[in-house]
Amino acid sequence: MAKTFEEQISELEGIVSELEKGEVGLDKSLELFEQGIKLTKSCQKVLDTAERKVKVLLSDANGEMAEEDFENE
Repeated sequence: MAKTFEEQISELEGIVSELEKGEVGLDKSLELFEQGIKLTKSCQKVLDTAERKVKVLLSDANGEMAEEDFENE
């Protein structure tokens, strides 16, 4: 079963935390780094897909995007 985006982010945070401690050996560090890169790429794909969906939902009848500043809300 595929992990959710949130599960992948949580796992990635755990990997970063473990690597930051500096208590694992080189081989384990490389293994964790590789796993982290895979998770990062997977999460980025999910975010890219979500961004495309939002753009479709926010486009007007002419297909034009109307940009809004969220800070003003």
